[in-house]
Amino acid sequence: MISQLSQSQHINTNTHKISKETKQTKSESLSSTMRFLVLLFLSTLLLFSSFSLTFSKDLSDDDEDLSFLEDPEETPSPSHHDHYDHDDDHDDDFGDFSGFADPDAYKEPEVDDKDVVVLKDKNFTDIVNNNRFVMVEFYAPWCGHCQALAPEYAAAATELKDQNVILAKVDATEENDLAQKYDVQGFPTIHFFIDGVHKPYQGHRTKDAIVAWIKKKTGPGIHNVTTLEDAQRILTNETKLVLGFLTSLVGPESEELAAASRLEDDVNFYQTVNPDVAKLFHINPDVKRPALILIKKEEEKLNHFDGQFVKSAIADFVFSNKLPLVTIFTRETAPSVFENPIKKQLLLFATSNDSVKLIPLFQEAAKSFKGKLICVYVEMDNEDVGKPVSDYFGISGSGPKVLAYTGNDDGKKFVLDGEVTVDKIKAFGEDFLEDKLKPFFKSDPVPDSNDGDVKIVVGNNFDEIVLDESKDVLLEIYAPWCGHCQALEPTYNKLAKHLRGIESLVIAKMDGTTNEHPRAKSDGFPTLLFFPAGNKSFDPITVDTDRTVVAFYKFLKKHASIPFKLQKPTSTSKSESSDATKSSEAKESQSSTSDVKDEL
Repeated sequence: MISQLSQSQHINTNTHKISKETKQTKSESLSSTMRFLVLLFLSTLLLFSSFSLTFSKDLSDDDEDLSFLEDPEETPSPSHHDHYDHDDDHDDDFGDFSGFADPDAYKEPEVDDKDVVVLKDKNFTDIVNNNRFVMVEFYAPWCGHCQALAPEYAAAATELKDQNVILAKVDATEENDLAQKYDVQGFPTIHFFIDGVHKPYQGHRTKDAIVAWIKKKTGPGIHNVTTLEDAQRILTNETKLVLGFLTSLVGPESEELAAASRLEDDVNFYQTVNPDVAKLFHINPDVKRPALILIKKEEEKLNHFDGQFVKSAIADFVFSNKLPLVTIFTRETAPSVFENPIKKQLLLFATSNDSVKLIPLFQEAAKSFKGKLICVYVEMDNEDVGKPVSDYFGISGSGPKVLAYTGNDDGKKFVLDGEVTVDKIKAFGEDFLEDKLKPFFKSDPVPDSNDGDVKIVVGNNFDEIVLDESKDVLLEIYAPWCGHCQALEPTYNKLAKHLRGIESLVIAKMDGTTNEHPRAKSDGFPTLLFFPAGNKSFDPITVDTDRTVVAFYKFLKKHASIPFKLQKPTSTSKSESSDATKSSEAKESQSSTSDVKDEL
């Protein structure tokens, strides 16, 4: 009994200890849970406070009253819809200064294209698959380059119609499926089909160039001249040609000449073993063979080859000498300038009277740059072509100017200062090739006063206004003739008027047709660029937003380096209206009094 009681007391004691320990554990657990909940609550409160501040700031910005900026008659339009591209005729090959003329000024010529086959979706496959040689031009009726090509293309079609070659055309604006199938991305796009397989034609857009290129692709590439009659006919008909005087019409020499001919699409190659024929072509019949000559109907008529008689050397010789020393710039010669693999150009701008004296000097200097530069003469007083080209390059006045141009890669220009002489042109050309010249950028005169709401930027004050690191600058690059620019002008002026009190902000515009700057690159008109303060060494931000005052304002608020807020103007309309009414009444009263006096 005592033993059982003792055992019972021992159990009770242990149970009490366990209960105490359990309570202590529960207490500790509850305390830990409470600490976790408090910590979670504080974290949530902190996060919510942060979110609330951000939200309230955004809400504040969104709730900014901009109603005074809104124009009830203003219709917002996305910026990419109101944009005139420089290359709206989509001609990649004419990427230099082909846009010198007003696109509406060129009228489509009357062209006799009876030998050009018109292709549509329903007959395209039959024509291409059932004829071995077919050239196809994809064109747009409104494209000026297509219009200029039309007579040349028609003449080539007539000359080749008896040689089993078809020249055809497709109106890509109507035959959309065909244009997409053949990846037409610009006009004109020309493909040449051989047995249904096509390759692009990228040669010059003249009748002679097209005919010569096709004959190369369809024939042997080199032609034998065996009689004096054949020789005389070739000299009469060809504007430029290559003749090889060989020991045999077959063999290694002929093969090298034929291989070189296939590298030159716009020059016809001939070969002979007849000394009398060679003499007629201005080759000494006793010369060591093989001999070769390039003949042109230009100021520099003859070029004798003195290199190793291999394909590459022959091709390099022809490439360097086939162009005239100086190309007279016209609509007809434009392709030989724009489409030439040699992109760098020397241009002489002079009047027709001065050209008689200056062109011979220019030709003499040009001999030093064969195969390196294209030398071009532009007649400044030619209203059709010369004057627009001069305006494009910013050349004014009547005095002669020599200008170097890098072509369509970056479009940099350099001007020769001082008198135009052979030695100066040579030195200028050498410095141009060695990248030693400082670029020239055209500019209107700096305005005498520039106090308007919209600041006028020209090439010569661009750095002072646009690249001022203390200002956020919005710049519109426009063209006076651009309808989209004209439509934007009232909105742009209103924006500038509302923001004229913000010292850190400049609203500006620049005529992109008469001014240039390396930091003001536009791909069409109007182009809107934003130059943030303190970041002028970086590329500007292209403005891509609706063209309304409110949209522009929000864009500037978002991107400006220097924060600003536009204060809503005090309501003065009523008082102004009241003042106007009083003034009107006063005038009426004064008029009435005057009338009474007159009556009295």
